Amino acid sequence: MNNLFPTPYSDLNRVLHNLVESAKKILGSNFVGAYLQGSFAIGDFDLHSDVDFIIVVEAEPSDDQIQSLQIMHERIYNLDTPWAQHLEGSYFPREVLRQHTQSGDQLWYLDNGSRSLVKADHCNTIVVRWVIRENGITLAGPSPNTLVDPISVDLLRKEILETITGWGQEILDNPEHFNNRFYQTYIVLNFCRMLHDLLNGFPGSKLAGAEWAKINLASSWIGLIDRTWSGRPNPAVSVRQPADPADFQNTLNFIHYSMDKSKQIEASIAASR
Repeated sequence: MNNLFPTPYSDLNRVLHNLVESAKKILGSNFVGAYLQGSFAIGDFDLHSDVDFIIVVEAEPSDDQIQSLQIMHERIYNLDTPWAQHLEGSYFPREVLRQHTQSGDQLWYLDNGSRSLVKADHCNTIVVRWVIRENGITLAGPSPNTLVDPISVDLLRKEILETITGWGQEILDNPEHFNNRFYQTYIVLNFCRMLHDLLNGFPGSKLAGAEWAKINLASSWIGLIDRTWSGRPNPAVSVRQPADPADFQNTLNFIHYSMDKSKQIEASIAASR
């Protein structure tokens, strides 16, 4: 691994070294690079942060490579450190990562708290590309800004607005799917962050979004945001626990509020041009 000390946490650095060196051996000449994105790239990470990574490959991994990667992720998950259970990331073919027009295609993805890869579009977004290009931490490989084409603020804002509207409606249409403590906290913090990012035109952290929201949104949401932030630890446990009924209803109300607020922000940005 090029960067032996990518984070302040020695246990996490050892996990990342294991991940990168193991992936390089499995992928061979198909390996291009490995990078941290998310909170460890943007800032405001802490002991409860998930560890967002991407591994760039020349081409879609072969069936044999995927089978070996599945065994690798199972082994890493069982390492004796909590960090090993909080890796989250995707395997990006080089040309898919380079072009934002390929956003939404499914990639091999490791969810936070999971021990195996599945196909998902979770990381294949314009926001992730922006973070990788502008703030990505290189674990191995070339500089990330050589792997991603430039992304305009307008494109970034367009995707954020579509996510607020589309994901918000998905939750409102099927709330019981999200009725656990993990999703309740995840939803509130992400909508705070998306509103912050929409206004400012760049991706920020969950903490930055929460602090901005407490100052700039209606004061009636402060209690919900504070309780949400304190409920972040132990996602593997909280995903199996029902959300507090009052907080969950308030979370659904907050989605409605955020969807309306995003339209106000969009109109304000348009009027300022």
